[in-house]
Amino acid sequence: MGLYVIRNEGAHEEDGPEDVGVIIEGVELLSNLRSISLGWAMLFGLIYTLTLSYPQELKFTFEFLQKVLMNLDGNKLSPKVQSLKIKMLQ
Repeated sequence: MGLYVIRNEGAHEEDGPEDVGVIIEGVELLSNLRSISLGWAMLFGLIYTLTLSYPQELKFTFEFLQKVLMNLDGNKLSPKVQSLKIKMLQ
């Protein structure tokens, strides 16, 4: 599961992406999203709606994004993510 971002060859950093989409289990579920932030929001919405588990190798990354940056269910942090939050606030 994840996002894909397609940029035109030679595009500058300030140029928007050509395409942003969401892939889950090898299937492109969404495409032509306007921005990477919208892509993340849609990915989290799909994970929640479809009651999917975070990928094991990225579970702390997803937990940090959900609970610290998006402030969703932020009162229940794993010890690893709690330490990251504390470091971020210092």
